[in-house]
Amino acid sequence: MTDLHIEGTDRTPEVRFEPRNGRLEIAGCSIHENADRFYRPVFDAVERYALAPVPETTVRISMRYFNSSSAKYLLDLLKVLDEVHAGGKGRVALEWHHEQDDLDMQEAGEDFKALLEMPVRLVAD
Repeated sequence: MTDLHIEGTDRTPEVRFEPRNGRLEIAGCSIHENADRFYRPVFDAVERYALAPVPETTVRISMRYFNSSSAKYLLDLLKVLDEVHAGGKGRVALEWHHEQDDLDMQEAGEDFKALLEMPVRLVAD
């Protein structure tokens, strides 16, 4: 499986997915008008990965802001990986990074943590 890298912009996050290393990183701002068009290739790559994951997968999310449609796609991505973890196909852990004083992003991380079975660590940078 090949790596996926999408450069970030002012409206879209940077995405780095390294399946061989079990690493998915999403960082920046996600406020694009067509979230499906942006997240579809990421979702497809994660779904393919979930069929034969490496033993340990780390997801690192470090968002400054995301809109509600982006939240849905982020949750969909995380749920695919959560099924890998819950199904015993590999260990998956989420690191949710947020600025020390950004209560909105901290709360978003807590919300995702409540919805997932995988370990979620909130990290205040």
